[in-house]
Amino acid sequence: MAEPNYAVLVLICILFVSTTLFVSFSRKKSRSRRLPPGPSGWPLFGNMFHLGKMPHRTLAGLREKYGPVIWLRLGSIDTMVILSSRVAAEFFKNHDLNFAERTITNLSQSQDYHKGSIALAPYGTYWRVSRRLLTMDMLVTRRLNETAPIRRKCVDDMLTWIREAASADNVRLGEGIHLARFVFLMTFNLLGNLLLSRDLLDPDSKVGSEFFEAMTGVMERSGRMTIADLFPWLSWLGPQGLRRKMDLDMGKAMRIASDFVRERIEEKKIKGDDDQRDFLDVLLEFEGNGKDEPAKLSDRQIETFILINFSMYNLKEDRHSSINTTFSFMEIFFAGAETSSSTVEWALTELLRDPDSMDKVQAELSRVVGSNRKVQETDIDQLPYLQAVVKETLRLHPPLPFLVPRRAMGNTVFMGYDIPENTQVFVNAWAMGRDPDVWEDPMAFKPERFIGSRLDYKGQHYEFIPFGAGRRMCAGVPLAHRVLHLALSSLLHEFNWEFDGRNDAKTIDRRDRVGMTMRKYVPLLVVPKRRAM
Repeated sequence: MAEPNYAVLVLICILFVSTTLFVSFSRKKSRSRRLPPGPSGWPLFGNMFHLGKMPHRTLAGLREKYGPVIWLRLGSIDTMVILSSRVAAEFFKNHDLNFAERTITNLSQSQDYHKGSIALAPYGTYWRVSRRLLTMDMLVTRRLNETAPIRRKCVDDMLTWIREAASADNVRLGEGIHLARFVFLMTFNLLGNLLLSRDLLDPDSKVGSEFFEAMTGVMERSGRMTIADLFPWLSWLGPQGLRRKMDLDMGKAMRIASDFVRERIEEKKIKGDDDQRDFLDVLLEFEGNGKDEPAKLSDRQIETFILINFSMYNLKEDRHSSINTTFSFMEIFFAGAETSSSTVEWALTELLRDPDSMDKVQAELSRVVGSNRKVQETDIDQLPYLQAVVKETLRLHPPLPFLVPRRAMGNTVFMGYDIPENTQVFVNAWAMGRDPDVWEDPMAFKPERFIGSRLDYKGQHYEFIPFGAGRRMCAGVPLAHRVLHLALSSLLHEFNWEFDGRNDAKTIDRRDRVGMTMRKYVPLLVVPKRRAM
């Protein structure tokens, strides 16, 4: 008979006693304050098993029983969930600052990504400086107008790739192309031109394929929580192997990105000033206030800033003062490319399921644009039905169903409830887009509901906040607005679309999966055919 492993037995006993004491302490603490209602949880695990595979859907279903604000305990994490526009309005209007921090997950710390992320950066001076650099120098209206030809060129490249793919044997046999991949690559090159004045990816390049695969791996894992998040005292067990995979993919993506950046810096040194002014030039020309910001950025800071995370966090002193701010080059690519590709994929899915809406939007394009030219960004304001299609897609399929979770900066009272410091907050934008108290026939795809409506997604209408609201809403909305409309309208103006031979409007899979964004669980495969206009 084998001898018992006393070390393991002792460890199990310690864990059991620690867990029992922790649960007992948590229950006593909870009874001393008024918390929002919510389902009873399991000892130790809390409400983890209430979430299911699609938590945005599961939690939306709890509103009928518990109301528009509910309380969960996910392992050791106190969590508040907001499920209605009325509660969201109170949250963003009157408590925005109280919940201005973010939850930092174990996977988001891969390669120190969290230190260079605008979305995850601690609320303070360096967050404000980095956001100012982005919004005032890259996403300001004047700059966006100047870069319209870049977006048109990148969309033209995408259309060329699709035409080439459409001529392949497998497409002629009825097997479709993976549309989201082409939109993803287009958006990546678009951002590459804005940041570094160069295309970064090509559908047939080896480096491009490696970069795409690494980025896809990062994005699929970014929205997941691990054992280390839910039970910090068990972090020594390792976060289910996900952190190792995340480190590998993030490291590969950053190494490839670093080559892009260094090549552009060397090109600038050789050619000197040229007519291509990009975001790298903004960093080279940066002038701080000399107090909490340096007067200039050193070469090392600029390389780090625009390189791996744009991180200038805790850098060593060199020939200039270090800057206590962070910014994420990778984050712009993650958020921009993934948001655009997933939204276009959902839009085309919904239009193919609704031929009447497809006919209306293509008829509008034919009337406004005609057959002798391409869609331009200046046409967008003259395409109200196209705009309604984009809005309706974002209502039903917000890129981030929970937005980016907030975190309470201190103990606070919200809607009469006592919310403790460090509480995680999920704002369920997916549930708000389907709220029957706000939307008529909320489950149906009806772009007409936005015709003549002033509702927009700029953070002021809380029933419709696919990009968030408040001081930490997505900074890239002005660029996303242009890219989404230009890409979708060009695809619809250039091609007629059909489901591939294995799907039709009745059998198409509409399940979603949540990673960095809410993408179709089964990628959309479609057959493009040139339009006769």
